[in-house]
Amino acid sequence: VQLVESGGGTVQPGGSLRLSCAASGFTFSTYIMSWYRQAPGKEREFVASISRPGDTTNHADSVKGRFAISRDNAKNTMYLQMNSLKPEDTAVYYCQALSSRGSNDYWGQGTQVTVSS
Repeated sequence: VQLVESGGGTVQPGGSLRLSCAASGFTFSTYIMSWYRQAPGKEREFVASISRPGDTTNHADSVKGRFAISRDNAKNTMYLQMNSLKPEDTAVYYCQALSSRGSNDYWGQGTQVTVSS
């Protein structure tokens, strides 16, 4: 099982980034997918989640209206479009795959996002 995040980097406030999470080793379309983030000195926090078919999404209040989660089950990939980035969005972003009954819980290694002028 592998989850590999990519697309992180350094961007100025107000800029945009698109993160990707490429999955392999499990049946991607049967897992609920989520993004979490962890800033230095803080606990990991929920960012967004998406249902198995991709028709239902949930975003944390802190990113609502700025970030958008999506998935492509044909490509076994999840995305996070991040617009209007703020310095407080600086964190390591992780993707998570959760089976419907919660019996399997997989995490990626994370990708760094830094928002700074």
